[in-house]
Amino acid sequence: MSSKRVLFITQEIMPYVDESPLAVLGRKQPQYVQEHGREIRVFMPKWGTINERRSQLHEVQRLSGMNLIIDDTDHLLIIKVASIPSARMPVYFIDNDDFFMRRLEVCDEHGNEYPDNAERAIFYSRGVLETVKKMRWAPDVIHCQGWMSVASPLYIKRSYFEEPSYRDSRVVFTPSALDVLKMNTTDQFRADIIFRNVTEEHLSAYPQHLSLRDLNHLAIDYSDGLMLTEESNDPELVEYAQKQGIPVLEPVDMTADGPERILEFYDQVERRPFE
Repeated sequence: MSSKRVLFITQEIMPYVDESPLAVLGRKQPQYVQEHGREIRVFMPKWGTINERRSQLHEVQRLSGMNLIIDDTDHLLIIKVASIPSARMPVYFIDNDDFFMRRLEVCDEHGNEYPDNAERAIFYSRGVLETVKKMRWAPDVIHCQGWMSVASPLYIKRSYFEEPSYRDSRVVFTPSALDVLKMNTTDQFRADIIFRNVTEEHLSAYPQHLSLRDLNHLAIDYSDGLMLTEESNDPELVEYAQKQGIPVLEPVDMTADGPERILEFYDQVERRPFE
């Protein structure tokens, strides 16, 4: 069995953001998967630093227009798309005036961390999953990359598990570096993450205010594989995943045989039985 369709829910892709291990992974791995005969869909947030004209983004009208309710407030979901010409790889962007317009990734222009970062992650995850469902596309493997994707494994396994697009999907999670988010979540996060079959009970094992490590644990708990980068190679996360019998792929060299090893890891994860 091989993972023929792979969905990437990432937060960083070169050249739309500066180079980092996660941005290199987000750029090179989808292209490698596509070049080896697999079908892909790639998503990232429309950060305020992305110049739409220079990057040639345009709105996808047929996918835009849905309202996602978070904290009893309607937030308009806007989908944009661009292509990396050298890779012939379309990238879909999740946009919203409240969470992304004129806003940077983690901190504002003065270095202050956005207090609603966790809520932005919730909107992003739900936005991607609703859009892929609207595409009528069913991924075999979903690779969630970075802190913006931490809610995705939980939603895939609990909120969307009966949807045709996701009922056969396996999930791979790649965390961000642990020093990226310094603020813990607020009480609002626990209220906002509840959606469909996700209830307060699913958060009962975690602290009231979750740190980024706690959010990574939450993502791992609902994943089928853990893949690390050099900046997120934390022995505690490896041990946490291994105790739950989740396979781990430690950092690979994206300039050597790394992409091939990741593709083999996807196939290994897809062969795991459903619990």
